[in-house]
Amino acid sequence: MGTKLTLRVDEKLIRTAKRIAQSKRVSLSRMVSDYFKSLSTQQKKEMPESPVLSEIAGVLPSKADNKRLLKNYKKHIERKYL
Repeated sequence: MGTKLTLRVDEKLIRTAKRIAQSKRVSLSRMVSDYFKSLSTQQKKEMPESPVLSEIAGVLPSKADNKRLLKNYKKHIERKYL
């Protein structure tokens, strides 16, 4: 049985989180619950991925990608201003 939890969160963050939850076809409560579950299992050194977390895994660039992006950005700035 679920228990109600009240959180104080920035309004813009809530809107963004709701859009993400809707695009993943899960409730915001489910996303938060899955996140909390992942934290509790992380302490046990076993961290199974929730369905939502596994879908967004790899969204952020790796360090190698960051270096490439920075190099390309520097080239862009040089072309633009030199």
